[in-house]
Amino acid sequence: MSQNDALATAAHLHVLLRRKTGRVTDTEWMASNIEYAQAMIRFAREKAAADGHEELLPLADRLEMLVMPPRKAPAPPPPPEVTPAAASAVPLAAVPAANDVNTRYIGRLR
Repeated sequence: MSQNDALATAAHLHVLLRRKTGRVTDTEWMASNIEYAQAMIRFAREKAAADGHEELLPLADRLEMLVMPPRKAPAPPPPPEVTPAAASAVPLAAVPAANDVNTRYIGRLR
């Protein structure tokens, strides 16, 4: 995230909110404080829905993208545990031999 991009987007949103709704905001605080930015984004979206100011939505979305921390992807589920009964169920033919030329890394290079 570029602080300049966040500040510029906050300034554009400030101007539109002032013109369309009469709301005065603090652009520097909006670009640096996540809670304040969330409140202004929510306000802009509410006014867009209630009063039809659709031009607020792209700026609210852009500001949200710039100031909100990226969401972490959920952790993958742990691998299933192999029980001794399940381990013995694997046929020996499916396990490659250690000296098999086709399974060695060097054998596949040439």
